[in-house]
Amino acid sequence: MSQHNMDQPNGQQAEKEGLEGADNEKLFDFDKVNPDSSEEASETKSDPNKASTLHSQVTELKDKHLRLLAEFENYKKRTTRERLDLLSSASKEVIVALLPVLDDFDRAKKSADFSEGMNLVYNRLNATLQSLGLKEMESNGQPFDPEWHDAITEIPSPTEDMKGKVIDTVEKGYLLNDKIIRHAKVVVGK
Repeated sequence: MSQHNMDQPNGQQAEKEGLEGADNEKLFDFDKVNPDSSEEASETKSDPNKASTLHSQVTELKDKHLRLLAEFENYKKRTTRERLDLLSSASKEVIVALLPVLDDFDRAKKSADFSEGMNLVYNRLNATLQSLGLKEMESNGQPFDPEWHDAITEIPSPTEDMKGKVIDTVEKGYLLNDKIIRHAKVVVGK
């Protein structure tokens, strides 16, 4: 141990040696992989075929590196997108379970016994679900679309322009973050 190292307390000395070791350590030691590199360097000067072979190997390794880097970037983007999708639909099961409660509230609102207190509870529940991304589908008067609606029955349309359109909604459809979580059950005019 040098005089300089003896003057420092043991903790500082070990820390300094650890830092020096980390600075001197290489992530990848090419000399260990190919110990004859100094001999090859002198051979490549005299052998042009060897130089072109090494050049092509370097080019190939660079290409592999770029492909691997691009693949990793795609992986990061894909996992980020999947994580965002998961977060946006994490509450889906709870919201789907609450949809029948909303339906019951809607039916109760139509009766005369729906009090002001019940109306406040309904509005609060509806506002909370909307803040989580729930949207009610507008169906009445819209053209029938099997991707959005489940047709319960067809009835003669009251007017000519209502043919092929939704006349009545039996059960509302809902979207969660612009994805269908329940199709609207509708009556279609024929």
